[in-house]
Amino acid sequence: MNVKQKTIKREVSVSGVGLHTGANVTLTFCPAPENHGFKFQRVDLEGQPIVEADADNVTDTSRGTTISQNGASISTVEHVMASLIGMDLDNVLMKLDGPEAPIMDGSAILFIEALESAESQVQDADREYFQIPHNITYTEADRKVEIVAMPLDDYRFTCMIDYNSPVLGSQHAGITSIAEFKKEIASCRTFCFLHELEYQLQNNLIKGGDLNNAIVIVDKEVTSEELNHLAKLFNREDIAVAPQGILNNMDLRYQNEPARHKLLDMIGDLALVGMHLKGHIMAARPGHAANVAFAKKIKAAIKKEKNKKVQRVYDPTAKPLLDTVQIMNILPHRQPFLFVDKILELTKTYVVGVKNVTMNEEFFKGHFPGAPVMPGVVQIEAMAQVGGILVLSTVDDPQNYLTYFLKIDNVRFRAQVLPGDSIVFRCDLMEPIRRGIAQMKGVGMVGDKVVVEAEMMAQISKVKNSETANS
Repeated sequence: MNVKQKTIKREVSVSGVGLHTGANVTLTFCPAPENHGFKFQRVDLEGQPIVEADADNVTDTSRGTTISQNGASISTVEHVMASLIGMDLDNVLMKLDGPEAPIMDGSAILFIEALESAESQVQDADREYFQIPHNITYTEADRKVEIVAMPLDDYRFTCMIDYNSPVLGSQHAGITSIAEFKKEIASCRTFCFLHELEYQLQNNLIKGGDLNNAIVIVDKEVTSEELNHLAKLFNREDIAVAPQGILNNMDLRYQNEPARHKLLDMIGDLALVGMHLKGHIMAARPGHAANVAFAKKIKAAIKKEKNKKVQRVYDPTAKPLLDTVQIMNILPHRQPFLFVDKILELTKTYVVGVKNVTMNEEFFKGHFPGAPVMPGVVQIEAMAQVGGILVLSTVDDPQNYLTYFLKIDNVRFRAQVLPGDSIVFRCDLMEPIRRGIAQMKGVGMVGDKVVVEAEMMAQISKVKNSETANS
């Protein structure tokens, strides 16, 4: 039985201060439609720009994970993202009225409690998992960072930290399933060493820092004068060093709380992959920069597997879902401008089609006739026509509509297409179709090789008598 996507039933808000910016902010979790994913919205900025929670949008990992898009940035997203994965959600819009997510108590537990109060809502669309197909590794020799993802039919984590600190020592943490996140990991707070705290205070880097939202590990000899100074900075009557080697501002919730928090950070950073994962993640000395770099490696593996999936779909002897005559009943294009020969698959969210390239094509008469190569613009047109089938499938009378492409972005031509090739195109919706407007990601393959890819935005419009075919 397929697992269904989930969102929340109602909006819920949390308010607090940003650890680094000191800004008082309110974060509102909002229900979102199927295939929406996790996105932030800066409601305090003009146009209320959207920032997708995606590893490719990470712009800073120095003191947390910052994502940026459309002229807006959101800092310290990792605890929020971990809570969404821990609550087994798929589609949530997070409205934020400032530049940084609130730090709350330094863990994810208050986000978890808020999301629980909003309750989860099962949606109709199936969830898509990426199951780690083989060992994926990442290393940083200078920092002794090692991360590996191994195949497993669950989501399991093992984490080790070692800062060469006699106080902290070497610590390990792990969960056998993501279902353990709330109980074992969510309440574990961020931590820092005393020398880091002093540096950040001196350089005004933690304007929202408070001894209520971080464990401070005392990694050096400290005088009573220094402790009194810290007490004044944080408006405390007195501060001392507890027997565990931490400031006595709080008690540890677990003996290995720092290691558990590093695991929390990793779950949040890997959520930026954009899909639920199945695998066993083992990490030694992880940090935000390494986590994000590893997330990008997983994204590359996802892309490679999706490309293989497109390639495996095509069986030239199999009966197509739609043949050329049936395609002409949907698309208004005709020879020599019809560039789709077959539709192999068609669902609510994606379409797969084929263009067979022959030397008889009209464009080969003038495009390098001595060394024929299919023009890139024609490849994009063929991809657009395949995507047009997907968009037109949403109306009952597609023959009475035209598909107009509004925008094409991130076009990449990766290999030549020659006479005799068959291009298999797959176009996936990037988000649900709204008001007849669709955003799609298209990939074209010849065999097991990607030849072209692009992101497209299209709109369908009712045919008027004076209109002619246009894509």
